Parts: sequence; C-alpha cells; structure tokens
Amino acid sequence: MSPKKAAQKPAKGTTAIGKTSKGFTVEERAAMKERAQELKAEANKADGESAVLAKIAELQGSERAMAKRLHAIIKTSAPALSPKTWYGMPAYSRDGKVVCFFQSAQKFQSRYATFGFSDEANLDEGAMWPTSFALKELTAAEEAKIGALVKKAVS
Repeated sequence: MSPKKAAQKPAKGTTAIGKTSKGFTVEERAAMKERAQELKAEANKADGESAVLAKIAELQGSERAMAKRLHAIIKTSAPALSPKTWYGMPAYSRDGKVVCFFQSAQKFQSRYATFGFSDEANLDEGAMWPTSFALKELTAAEEAKIGALVKKAVS
C-alpha cells in the first residue's frame, strides 16, 4: 500500500501586515499591465504598426519627434523588423522577439530617453559592448549611427 501524500498548504506571504512593499513603482506596474495587454493583442494578431504609431502619438514634444524619426530610420535600415509595442513603448521585432526599442524619459520619469537593443540583436563585439543609448536629441550623426547599428543588429 502506498502512503498518502500530505496535503500541500499554500505558502504564506513574507510581507508583514501593515507594511508597504518596496517592490515595483507605479510606472513599472503600469508598464507590466501594458505588456500583458500587448501579449493579448499579439495572440489576436493585432496590427503592430498601428499600435506603435498610436504609442508614438501619445508621446509629447521632442520625444514624439525622436520616436517618429527612429521609426522611419528603423523601417528604412531593417525592413524585416516588425513594429510592435513592448511594455507600452515602440519596439521592433524579428520572429516575435524584440530586437530594438525606444523608452520614453517622460513615462519612466528619467533624465533622458533611451534607444536600446535586446540580446536578440547581433551586436556582439568582444567581451563587452553597449546595448542601450541615452537620447537627448537626434542629429544627422546620431541618425547615421542608429541606422548602422540597426542594420548590424539584424545581420
């Protein structure tokens, strides 16, 4: 006869009652909720281009202008990448995996906007290389660098 398994009890939380957690910020929780909505939209095969353009339209001032310009640079430099939103920000993917993304300074209350690459980008160079860049403005020089990096990322 086999012994019966003991009934498992749910784990108790580690946070004391009345204590506030120092977990995620309001902005981080909002980004996670947006990510959950994005996953649902992907399951429904929603149009990524219109979602990205809608997110860009929500940005204000210079960030909107930078995001519009980045969108054009990425579409020209790597037409194989598909636009989609990622944590509520414009991103560009290949085979469903994000390669590069734009992060608004306003949304996360940071000093500067960021243009970054995921580990899916083919940017490996030696033992260390940059994966994100602070953006204050886009000049012709920055646009050329971004275009070259995006081309390399998808090579």
